[in-house]
Amino acid sequence: MTWLIVGLGNPGPTYSSTRHNVGYLVTDVLAARMGGSFKKHKSGRADVVEGRLVGEHVVLGRARAYMNESGGPVSTLAKFYGVEPDHVVVIHDELDIDFGMLRIKRGGGDNGHNGLKSVRQSLDTGDYFRVRVGIGRPPGRQDVHDFVLKPYSSTERKDLATYVEEAADAVESLITVGLDQTQSAFNR
Repeated sequence: MTWLIVGLGNPGPTYSSTRHNVGYLVTDVLAARMGGSFKKHKSGRADVVEGRLVGEHVVLGRARAYMNESGGPVSTLAKFYGVEPDHVVVIHDELDIDFGMLRIKRGGGDNGHNGLKSVRQSLDTGDYFRVRVGIGRPPGRQDVHDFVLKPYSSTERKDLATYVEEAADAVESLITVGLDQTQSAFNR
């Protein structure tokens, strides 16, 4: 059975190093582990890498749309590859988790995350796996929208590569040993 692993983010160089694009960073690591590089999918709505990851058939996906329109491309890929929601993994930033922390779960609400809201509407369910990558809350009175679209701080950048690798490890664990063992190993 095929797994669809989608990293949420915004396309283009303007957003490449922002907190909102951590899903893209994790899929970059997974693509490198698969020995592949992203190519435009024939639908034109996403970039994909197809191959094997830890012995499983995997399609990595990234929408060619902004975060709040991610659902359409995710749904298109799921239909194209015949992937049911129980084999969809969405990697995304999470304000309510501190930077450096991960939470893996299945289902749940959108928690104000427009990317998740779009995916839920397009898949017609929220019952898919999520690798929630903590970015923490904005300091002081900084607007949330501004915070997620700003690059990581210099302090955060020192640990970012390690943190992204750990999130990629969590994805691999999820598809090989399942949710319970992955949560035990990675949810702190």
